[in-house]
Amino acid sequence: MPNLKDLKTRITSVKSTQKITKAMQMVAASKLRKAQVAAEAARPYAERMEHVLSGLGASVAGQPGNPKLLIGSGKDDVHMIVVATSERGLCGGFNSSIVRAAKQKIDLLVGEGKTVKILCIGKKGALQLKRRYGAMIIDIIDMSHVRQLRFGDILPISERLIELFERGEFDICTLYYARFKSALTQIVTAQQLIPVAMPEPDEKEKRPNLGGAIYEYEPGEPEILTALLPRNVSVQVFKALLENAASEQGARMTAMDSATRNAGDMISSLTLKYNRTRQAAITRELIEIISGAEAL
Repeated sequence: MPNLKDLKTRITSVKSTQKITKAMQMVAASKLRKAQVAAEAARPYAERMEHVLSGLGASVAGQPGNPKLLIGSGKDDVHMIVVATSERGLCGGFNSSIVRAAKQKIDLLVGEGKTVKILCIGKKGALQLKRRYGAMIIDIIDMSHVRQLRFGDILPISERLIELFERGEFDICTLYYARFKSALTQIVTAQQLIPVAMPEPDEKEKRPNLGGAIYEYEPGEPEILTALLPRNVSVQVFKALLENAASEQGARMTAMDSATRNAGDMISSLTLKYNRTRQAAITRELIEIISGAEAL
């Protein structure tokens, strides 16, 4: 049974931890608002870009000379899995949920006899994947120096993916990230970046038709696709990392709030135990004094 000194030391330690978790919760809450606004602002542009490319892709389907980023390599033997996670921990199950979804896809592809290559954005995901898929990881991109994500920060990533694709290093590229819904909910999302994922016939009816208008493109669909397709990869990666940033702060705020509450419960429990132990020690000393007096 711990003595009074041990209990007091532990109470002090838990109180110090509670102060840290409370401070981290407040910092995450302050960062969340800015990250959420940035993520929500990027969604309409990225979604409309997808819709435009889908419409253009459908209009030129089957024509010769279409860009490779649109039609793909014609194979699906080599898959590039891009796993976007955070650079820092203490954000609950944020990183683990993304890595878990990526692992399921990797195991499925390996089971089908496909070749898998992994590109990690953020060291937390890389640390988890290294244990089992270390030989598949081609690179780990460190984003710890980026304080506020800008479009120029992700251009090297998208340009590298396009370069690898054009060199025939992979056939299909899929990006895994967490889409922000609320501070309590982050939705793990798998998005095919290369080639552009064309909507299924039933999905085309659900998608907006850009106001019902019929557009004529100048100079022409193939030329526009050649210019838009590389930019679309950059836009989608940028949107995904903005969603990740908001999701990370939301998950961290929730995790630190839970940790603060748990610390409070532990302090209450330890304080009660301390008071009971102290009362028992006082009672025992009184009994010893009374017993000694009666013996005299």
